[in-house]
Amino acid sequence: MTKVFIHGSGHKGSSWNEVVKNMHNNKDILCPDLSTILNGKEASYSHLYSSFVEYCHEIEGQIDLCGLSLGGILALNYAIEFPDKVKSLVLIGTPHKVPKIMFRIQNIIFRFLPESTFKNMAFNKKDTFILGNTMKDLDFSHKVNVIKCPTFIICGEKDKANMKSAYFFSQNIQQSEFIIIKETGHVVNEDNPKELARILDEYYDQLNNDYKY
Repeated sequence: MTKVFIHGSGHKGSSWNEVVKNMHNNKDILCPDLSTILNGKEASYSHLYSSFVEYCHEIEGQIDLCGLSLGGILALNYAIEFPDKVKSLVLIGTPHKVPKIMFRIQNIIFRFLPESTFKNMAFNKKDTFILGNTMKDLDFSHKVNVIKCPTFIICGEKDKANMKSAYFFSQNIQQSEFIIIKETGHVVNEDNPKELARILDEYYDQLNNDYKY
């Protein structure tokens, strides 16, 4: 079963390297760069999501989706629209709706940052603004209850901005489990990769055992 790990807007596919390296069952894991799958299209959310849909549709059979932040939003959106394609869903530090005030503050900060700051992020400065502006009205509050696949919600203890959403998912997605990783911030895959690897291994092992019976 192919697993697709999707990074957040401030990082790239390589942000999963340490997690994947520490997983004992790390075969068939794909960590795409979101900027690459856009294929030169404008970095609006609609373009990014449609490119992500195409990427996932090219994978044969069902897939396990695991996304962090922006990656979690893409995975959540896909699981809602294509339930038969998704075997399991992992949401890490993922908002159920975009916090508009926080986005405005972030945009103000980004505006004063030099272009070089965005070198290690998913998108350059221009594309980061385009993406942010086209995501500000996203709200999955009334859609998450249609998700039927097993769903694992993960949030870092220090990720206060997304803790409320984590609880919301756990209460509104039927087959969901929820865990808080202690002493860890928003970017769980880089803050605590070994612990995340252990947790994901346990979860996927449990899923595989459940499907055998």
